[in-house]
Amino acid sequence: MADDQWYDEAAGPLIRPYAITRGRIPSVDIKLDVATQVMALRGNHDPIGLTPEHLTILELCERPLAVAELAVYVNVPLAVVKVLCSDLIERGAVIVRSPSQPAKAPDRELLQAVLDGLNRL
Repeated sequence: MADDQWYDEAAGPLIRPYAITRGRIPSVDIKLDVATQVMALRGNHDPIGLTPEHLTILELCERPLAVAELAVYVNVPLAVVKVLCSDLIERGAVIVRSPSQPAKAPDRELLQAVLDGLNRL
């Protein structure tokens, strides 16, 4: 966090995640993976209603960062970052991009045909 007055070395963050998110949980409508890239949109965004954590995310996301990286830099749990990013998405302050979908594995028959072909060599 940019302001160290809310962090105690022995106790950790003095503001609990519940207080940061106002008791909300990650949105089911917005799917954010740990590898989802978040990038702030340029322009003047109205800071009214944004927490210091929201503002920190906007500063950090001048270049794309993964949700997991944001959790580390902002020093809050992953679920909290997902809630905060969802807020920023709804405001139009950030855009997100999920990592490309992993390639689908070939089916068993194809693999068996390749193995059979190699055995015949």
